[in-house]
Amino acid sequence: MATVRGDVKDLSLAGVGKQRIQWAERDMPVLRAIRERFEAEQPLKGKRMSACLHVTAETANLARTLKAGGADLLLCASNPLSTQDDVAASLVQDYGIPTYAIKGEDENSYYRHITAALRHAPHVTMDDGADLVSAMIFIVLDRMDDVHAEVRKWAETLKPDERKSLVANVAASMEETTTGVIRLRAMEKDGVLKLPVIAVNDAQTKHFFDNRYGTGQSTIDGVIRATDTLIAGRRAVVCGYGWCGKGVASRARGMGANVIVTEIDPIRALEAAMDGFLVMPIAEAAKVGDLFITVTGNIHVIRAEHFAVMRDGAMICNSGHFNVELALDDLAEISVSQKKGVREFVDEYVLKNGNRLYVLGEGRVINLAAAHGHPASVMDMSFAAQALATEWSVKHKGKLEHKVHQVPKQVDEFVAKLKLETMGISIDTLTAEQDKYLRSWEMGT
Repeated sequence: MATVRGDVKDLSLAGVGKQRIQWAERDMPVLRAIRERFEAEQPLKGKRMSACLHVTAETANLARTLKAGGADLLLCASNPLSTQDDVAASLVQDYGIPTYAIKGEDENSYYRHITAALRHAPHVTMDDGADLVSAMIFIVLDRMDDVHAEVRKWAETLKPDERKSLVANVAASMEETTTGVIRLRAMEKDGVLKLPVIAVNDAQTKHFFDNRYGTGQSTIDGVIRATDTLIAGRRAVVCGYGWCGKGVASRARGMGANVIVTEIDPIRALEAAMDGFLVMPIAEAAKVGDLFITVTGNIHVIRAEHFAVMRDGAMICNSGHFNVELALDDLAEISVSQKKGVREFVDEYVLKNGNRLYVLGEGRVINLAAAHGHPASVMDMSFAAQALATEWSVKHKGKLEHKVHQVPKQVDEFVAKLKLETMGISIDTLTAEQDKYLRSWEMGT
């Protein structure tokens, strides 16, 4: 195989990575069926794609599917701690996919890799968190002060028409995360979103399952791998009761934790209460919790005043996409000492009163920082929706408004039906009489 460009930790890890990719594929039958069709039909032929995603074994199978469909794909990491180095090595060596991702990469490397994705001049982009699209928009708007220095060095060499072509040539961008969709809708509201975006995160086959069951299981997995602690009997505080929060709270309770939920939304707070969880403000929960998990997608959910009243030995982590939910600068400021790496993925902070607080995974997304992310079976649906939404956006290039679009209903339903088939589950269909009844209005009681 010809040498493929990229930047990974160690190509000698490829053998282990390939095994992991192939193991994940066994539990991704929907995506496998799509890959077989893509290989035959080549719906993405001649299209350059740049994907800024968590580089995991499951993502690798999405990448293989896109390449099978004819895409000229380049992959970079969407989080400095979420890369599986052996998978990245295999993508380059075994599958010929340029990959720029190293677990633990510093900020400059992270943005140098995003620059590689931009230089690829994509016709379609994919994001976990909207960092790639945000960089494109800042460049097109000539807001160079808002662009990281590594990106700016390259962007400043471009002529004005070359900057505009960064988005003008893009059929659409796929966004996989709640955090990213929030950012993109804010761009749309401010009138700066210069390309169509498909909110793959909002597909029912994504957030009902990936966010709830995937995040729920993998977050608890990350906590246990990082700490080797018993969940049963602990007071677990889950900040946020969206789909991810629902999953985390449910899984923590299932392992015997006494779960407390904090929320700002009265509807979600009411739902959490009626689901049987204690609900209280974070200021109160901070005094009694043993384990804190943020899943809000917002900034500084746990701050200095909350850290200051936490119990000795409290463990704190984040399962939102960006490392902004924990105000770690606040924690550092009120601590008398910090000790990095008391255990892999665990940092100790000692407060003035002697209480020790433990931050897991540097406050980054814990299920990928300390564990392997979502199980393949749930990512099968999310990535199937990604692949099909990509195909749909290419077919509709030039016809989509510059706004955030929902995944077409037919894509969602196709993924769900195929998933049921692979699980050996059959469902009912409407009779002719039932179908007529649902489409009419004349018949009453």
